[in-house]
Amino acid sequence: MKRTIFAAMLLLSTMVSFAQKLPADQILGTWQCSDYKIEVYKAGSTYSAKLLWSNEMFEADGKTSKKDIKNPNEKLRSRPVEGLTHITDLVYKDGAYVDGKLYSVQDGNTYSLKGKLNGINDQETRGYKGVPMLGKTFKWKRVQ
Repeated sequence: MKRTIFAAMLLLSTMVSFAQKLPADQILGTWQCSDYKIEVYKAGSTYSAKLLWSNEMFEADGKTSKKDIKNPNEKLRSRPVEGLTHITDLVYKDGAYVDGKLYSVQDGNTYSLKGKLNGINDQETRGYKGVPMLGKTFKWKRVQ
């Protein structure tokens, strides 16, 4: 009986050690999902990301970056989508990334964003308006 309890305690302590939080800066780098490729960088005490690629980024010629035509600010509608700062103000708190802002070039809206690292090379983010349950989740893989 003592051996069983000891084995269970050992297994539990091993599981807890594997569930440790990754360092905040582990999010830095290039990430890709099916629709987007972004580069996450540190901006002061928060994290931001610029848009490197999307499946709707280029004009029909495949080379010319589309413009940010749906931006609510008319002065910004002529800027190229490629390289645009797509994510801002993401804060690392208690093992998760919260309070971020996600600018969508598809509709010109800004959404709330939260995320977490599921592993060194796996990330999950959720963009939403108001309630996270009504948002969209993106699963990312680190680009090596």
